[in-house]
Amino acid sequence: MIAPDLAMRQRLIVAGALFACMAVACAPRPEADILLLNGRVYSLTWPDPAPDGTPSPEAPYDRTGWHPDAEAIAISNGRIVFVGDDGEAERYRAPHTWVRDLNGATVIPGLIDSHTHVDGLGANLNQIDLRDAATIDDVVARLRDANIDPEPGEWILGYGWDEGAWANRYPTHAPITQLFPNHAVVLRSLHGFAVWGNQRALDAAGIDEDTPAPDGGQILRDRWGRPTGVLLNRATALLTDAVPAADDLQRMAEYHAALVAMARAGYVAVHEAGVDARGIRALENLERDGQLPIRVYAMLSARDTSLLREWQNRGPDRDDDSKLRTRSVKAFVDGALGSRGARLLDDYADRPGHRGVSGDTYGVDQDLIEAMMASGFQASIHAIGDAGNREALDFFERVFSEHPNTRDGRHRIEHAQVVHPADMARFSALGIIASMQPPHAVEDKAWAENRVGGERIRGAYAWRTLREHGTRLIFNSDLPGSDHDIFYGLHAAITRRDRQEMPTEGWYASQSATAEEAVRAYTRWAAYAALLEDETGQIAEGLSADITVMDVDPFVTGARAPAELLNGRILVTIAAGEVVYDRLN
Repeated sequence: MIAPDLAMRQRLIVAGALFACMAVACAPRPEADILLLNGRVYSLTWPDPAPDGTPSPEAPYDRTGWHPDAEAIAISNGRIVFVGDDGEAERYRAPHTWVRDLNGATVIPGLIDSHTHVDGLGANLNQIDLRDAATIDDVVARLRDANIDPEPGEWILGYGWDEGAWANRYPTHAPITQLFPNHAVVLRSLHGFAVWGNQRALDAAGIDEDTPAPDGGQILRDRWGRPTGVLLNRATALLTDAVPAADDLQRMAEYHAALVAMARAGYVAVHEAGVDARGIRALENLERDGQLPIRVYAMLSARDTSLLREWQNRGPDRDDDSKLRTRSVKAFVDGALGSRGARLLDDYADRPGHRGVSGDTYGVDQDLIEAMMASGFQASIHAIGDAGNREALDFFERVFSEHPNTRDGRHRIEHAQVVHPADMARFSALGIIASMQPPHAVEDKAWAENRVGGERIRGAYAWRTLREHGTRLIFNSDLPGSDHDIFYGLHAAITRRDRQEMPTEGWYASQSATAEEAVRAYTRWAAYAALLEDETGQIAEGLSADITVMDVDPFVTGARAPAELLNGRILVTIAAGEVVYDRLN
């Protein structure tokens, strides 16, 4: 016989369970704010592929290839509330629901460009585009054809000439001095590690034969010691700092224009690499005014030491409801390979006796970065050459031994471009994320092997080797240094070929990524790198509605006919549940 009090408790438990079941069954479904129907949805909720790229057994993949794992998505209050088939999704429709029949378009988790300089992209919108200019005459022609009629004292600005391709024939100021004798002209290079100015700009910056080059920089000079007009690596600031700075309103406008452009390109978030105090102020003002169209994960510039000390006292941004999150710091240990600024363990193959640039003012302020890491910040260190990468790895290893709590910070090496074979396994062993740029490989291929030689090039742009060693990998553009077009990025990652499909067999094609790896590196893996894998990077119920819709299936097309990726278009971008771009409207 059961005791009366125990019997009563059992009846109450059963009654409560029944009530809970009835409540769940009777609870109304949330009304969808957004309903996407008839799509090819890849949720990326299945496990990662193997290090050799083989898809997980749980992936929607079989011997016939890739297949979407859903066709419809319902979104309510900025969150995904349903992922599945069209029929079930219709139950979320309401009179106010924004509905799109995608007509078979492909849906993936929202794209994330995990290494950007969108401030530069915004500024470039008002500057002369010199990308793909092959010669000095091409540059002069573009400057002349721009029909510039500057006001007295106004500076003329351009960007995009390739410092790597021009490294053996850098220009002088003469042609642009002749074209604009009365206005200062400053032309930034493609990757920002060189700048070219006319005489008026050199004079305004106070650069002459007596000006010393800063540690880690070079002022190119003629045989009489006079500056020729080109400055490399850390010396670029001597000229660029003389350009009149944009005021706060202009800086906000540039950021906003760039972020809108990124939304149109399918991105729901960017990781902004190296933000100074004025940049943080502009982004905070945009956030305050509700003018951030997409998420911004800000990396504080290690060169702005006062800003770092301020944030060291504040600690990392913990506001998970904000589109602006500041949790990282960006530092440098070397320059670029194209301008021969990357630090190498041995001499440059095309310049005996030279191993790149470094120095205290160029490299990492190790004490300050260590203090930031101990305060909970992620460290992201720019390293290009094999010596630069080794120095960055050594730094992380030392800090982890002295501050074990920093090991789980998801720290990153930006570019990881040339890595010595002995250091490949250290990325995984230390938990360091390799943040790499597929466009760089296909753009640098014309001269990269000349810089490092046939043996070291095998450890360059080595995505597959790093993956095989268990390294976490993310892909990005480093815009505006490279085109942020996702279809170009995916194509470069999968084929190791440029837009002209050269070389036909792929440049060191054994280092190629699979289509799945490439998509993950721009989505789910990038979300992990920002400590946001529980918020975004997948299409799953309860997560933020960060979604990209495109007219080409990157899984199927990337595996079968990757050249067709280059014709892809973004159709819809949804960031934090808001439609920020809609080509279908």
